[in-house]
Amino acid sequence: MNTRRVRGVLRKELREYRRNGSIVVAMATIPLVFLVQPLIVVFGLPTEASGAVRREHLLLYMLGIPALVPALIAAYAVVGERQQSTLEPALTAPIRREEFVLGKALGALLPSIVVAYAVYAVFVGAVRFFADASVATALLQWPQIIAQVAFTPLIAAWTIWVAMLISARSNDIRVAQQLAMLASLPTVIVTSLVAFNVIHPTTRLAVLFAAGLLALDGLGWRMVSAAFHTERLIAGTR
Repeated sequence: MNTRRVRGVLRKELREYRRNGSIVVAMATIPLVFLVQPLIVVFGLPTEASGAVRREHLLLYMLGIPALVPALIAAYAVVGERQQSTLEPALTAPIRREEFVLGKALGALLPSIVVAYAVYAVFVGAVRFFADASVATALLQWPQIIAQVAFTPLIAAWTIWVAMLISARSNDIRVAQQLAMLASLPTVIVTSLVAFNVIHPTTRLAVLFAAGLLALDGLGWRMVSAAFHTERLIAGTR
């Protein structure tokens, strides 16, 4: 693994995001859904609601951000370059496909993590300073904060591998993005069920979930690397 080549692909991906306004808009729009509506609800909660809030894990609802934001970005990774006729030079460059795939994945992972953490920080700050004090104390529990920090990159990475695999098999950007969003919904559903205490979170469950995501991330890298057949991708066949 040549880290210099991986960094080169990463820099190329980040430059592409700056030139593509639609990606930036998508990265900004989805987090607002997870920020504005929960804040409106929290600001309206009275002191008496703090007991019910403490029994739930509402902060984990925001793990939907790293499950959805990377889907739109990573779905663009292959089919987007194919439509812009920039895929062939990239695939014929002297770089291993594992390095190429990893660089592209990091290009989607880093901005997704930054967006997720930034939105989460805004949410925590707004709750701390503007919500009812009892509600804020019940809502901002350290186990949930740690879970948010720990699971954000794991969930984002898995979403990216799935979206890149879809992108490698698609010939249309919009179709790839729609399928990637659908593929990320099971993760959003699971995190929402935990947030609303339908699935009761425990330390053992968290460790098992983290281990499962790590294994899936490693498997995803292998699967996406195997899907990067130069001739097929350049020709646009499935």
